[in-house]
Amino acid sequence: MTSPLGRIVIYTRKPEEMAAFYCRHFGFTAMQAEGDRILELVPRSAGAAILLHPASAGQKAGQSLVKLVFDVEDVAAFCEKAAADGLTFGALHQADGYVFANARDPSGNSVQVSSRAFAPR
Repeated sequence: MTSPLGRIVIYTRKPEEMAAFYCRHFGFTAMQAEGDRILELVPRSAGAAILLHPASAGQKAGQSLVKLVFDVEDVAAFCEKAAADGLTFGALHQADGYVFANARDPSGNSVQVSSRAFAPR
């Protein structure tokens, strides 16, 4: 039996900032049903949706064991374009045949752009 990954939940106290961040820098579209407290970010092409869920008082921002990784063929070009649009990634790292770089979203969660999906296997 297989089950594809359909959505990722991020708990946040900054849903509007988070929606703007992921829509602006990663091409998601924000949707929210009337009366629903969850703000859904839908990818414009294939991929999992991100659900922005209000964080409880006991949850601490940025204390997560989750990192969102976005597949891009040219990491350097993506990071350059992102910087011009207000998102600064850290250093480019070379791995086994691919490149990646890290940043943080408005709630302090790790995000990464990586060319690993495009590396020869």
